[in-house]
Amino acid sequence: MNPQNLPAVLREVRARMARAAAAAGRSAHSVTLLAVGKAQPLELLAAAADCGVTDFGESYLQEALAKIAALRSRALTWHFIGRIQANKTRPIAEAFSWVHALDRTKVAERLAAQRPRAAPPLNVCLEVNIAGEASKGGVLPELLPDLAAAVAHLPRLALRGLMCIPPEESEPARQRAWFARLRGLRDDLNAAGYSLDTLSMGMSADFEAAIEEGATIVRLGTVLFGARPR
Repeated sequence: MNPQNLPAVLREVRARMARAAAAAGRSAHSVTLLAVGKAQPLELLAAAADCGVTDFGESYLQEALAKIAALRSRALTWHFIGRIQANKTRPIAEAFSWVHALDRTKVAERLAAQRPRAAPPLNVCLEVNIAGEASKGGVLPELLPDLAAAVAHLPRLALRGLMCIPPEESEPARQRAWFARLRGLRDDLNAAGYSLDTLSMGMSADFEAAIEEGATIVRLGTVLFGARPR
């Protein structure tokens, strides 16, 4: 991928997002495109910003901090979407607007304590290990209510919703089944008194199925920027 090709790629991706939203009776504006820039060169992110992308997701902290500093003059929203190490919460709390992979009370407590008081609350999504896969992070579904209760009472955090990385599936119906399960967990929490408005689900291979099941944020990297450089 080179920056000159990005406008056409973005138009196609946005058109696919709009078609998936329309199929579910939703507005295309109800879904945020989160451009995942991990391991991608800075010039591609700058080109995406030039095309109107405002939300960027990063997983590698030091790389992300350098990109945030380099693009500081632009009005961008930065999301940390990677696994959070407890000893690295301070720079995440200070530099990002969103955290998508919160799955431990200890980490939540550190983020709350280290969020600058002059900054707005840090938006957080709880990561759910929707299929109980040992290789992935996330809270198990049966433990989700306890984690939500703990996070909701912490200062300086805004509990916004849920996130998942489901098993890879090639059939759209099977993709949708996992996303429907996460939506159901969100609905259960809202029925219990929460006000969660965010479902961070869907990546390059399955974002259309996620949108059809209610995704409000889709995390797209490869489909936008091509394969990550080695």
